[in-house]
Amino acid sequence: MRDPLISDRPYRGRFAPSPTGPLHQGSLIAALASYLDARHHRGLWLVRMEDLDPPREEAGAAKRILSSLEAHGLHWDGEVLWQSQRGPAYAAALAQLERDHHLFRCDCTRQLLGPGGACCGHCRERQATLSEPVAVRLSVPAACRIRFIDRVQGAREIALGAEIADFVVKRKDGLDAYQLAVVVDDAWQEVTHIVRGSDLLDSTGRQIFLQQLLQAPTPSYCHLPVITDAAGHKLSKQNHAPPLRDERAAANLRAALRFLGQPQPPEEVDAVADILAFASVNWTLQAVPAVLSITATSATWQPR
Repeated sequence: MRDPLISDRPYRGRFAPSPTGPLHQGSLIAALASYLDARHHRGLWLVRMEDLDPPREEAGAAKRILSSLEAHGLHWDGEVLWQSQRGPAYAAALAQLERDHHLFRCDCTRQLLGPGGACCGHCRERQATLSEPVAVRLSVPAACRIRFIDRVQGAREIALGAEIADFVVKRKDGLDAYQLAVVVDDAWQEVTHIVRGSDLLDSTGRQIFLQQLLQAPTPSYCHLPVITDAAGHKLSKQNHAPPLRDERAAANLRAALRFLGQPQPPEEVDAVADILAFASVNWTLQAVPAVLSITATSATWQPR
């Protein structure tokens, strides 16, 4: 059955890792799902390296990530886009938002920030007297509500103005903020479909709001369940998730397919390229569990 949220526009998907460490099984699941969704719909699959935060980056991680993708047969289309080289594009977007009076500067310390990291230091009223360092924030109207249909999680409504009255688009340390960079690059790369983990679901409302202000198209979103441990902690680099063993690529792909509820290739299919070919043809998003997380002890994937 045709996915009702697949438009008639040529499909352009993407995988956008941060080089803060090597890929692990959780990030492979996101990469594989985005790859299969693109290939199943005869679309392009792009890779973007979100290297915006040098203090958090691990030396050599970007190279290891790309090497792991290739070892698992996840070959991307075109050149890798590096966010560290996109500063002028982010500056242009900030200038547009400034011209339209959507921005204000904020010198709040962490101790002053309110719920959701909102400014609580009356910075809007003190613009003329603020001194560096300052963050640049985007004002969100109190009545702003964002609605969208997620291809896995279903209809979503976010009271953005009530939950996040403002958010950072340029950090105090001068680095461009994640939310702005993602929106600018998705628009520039003409991304039509985003398949990623549910840990980024909270960012979607902010990104759609930014898309509206910048008059950029809104992609179709799909948020997959993430793997958690028994305590509910997401499998992540910060939680010391073990890196993928590239020499076990075929087994890793089969484990990721099990987690995603996908049909398993026949046992005699053992080459990475053949596993991916089978999975691309048989990919069905309807089989992905419509939950935000699955614990490793009860999931079809178990750490090995």
